Amino acid sequence: MGLCDGAGARIQEGVTALAGYGGIFQRNVRNSGVIPQISVILGPCAGGAAYSPALTDFVFMVRGTSQMFITGPDVVQAVTGESISQDGLGGADVHGSLSGVAAFVHDDEESCLEDVRYLLSMLPANNREVAPVEDPEDTPDRGVPQLLDLVPADPNRAYDMRRVIEELADDGELFEVHRHWGRTSSAP
Repeated sequence: MGLCDGAGARIQEGVTALAGYGGIFQRNVRNSGVIPQISVILGPCAGGAAYSPALTDFVFMVRGTSQMFITGPDVVQAVTGESISQDGLGGADVHGSLSGVAAFVHDDEESCLEDVRYLLSMLPANNREVAPVEDPEDTPDRGVPQLLDLVPADPNRAYDMRRVIEELADDGELFEVHRHWGRTSSAP
């Protein structure tokens, strides 16, 4: 015997949707640490669909177009009385600097997708493969006299760690994950 009224049909659809999300989450967990999992949010991502990206290794978002939240601004206002925009609730900057869910935040889709391709070029396809290797132009035994100017002798003085890493990294190349998250108020 089936349910005949509209409310019952909606409940049944909800159960089916939850089962679908459960399958997605199960695959996220099963593949964690086995294959690189990358989510690219290029528009609104709300409700149950927002859980899966949070389970992946790298989340890319675009300012002004990407939002990710469990429940929207209307529900937040109804429950808490707080009026908040979609970007204020779950925009790229919120997830890049406050929640830490977004590993990469971009100003436009083109640069976002370019960095997704760049990240993929550095990752193995799975945990049984070795990461791709490139021979650097600089030699590993080179001197780095710039460190004398970058790192102060006084251990209580602040300095720009990014500049230190850029001097030490192969060919000065740095692809920083979570650049905007966990910063101090004086960080550049």
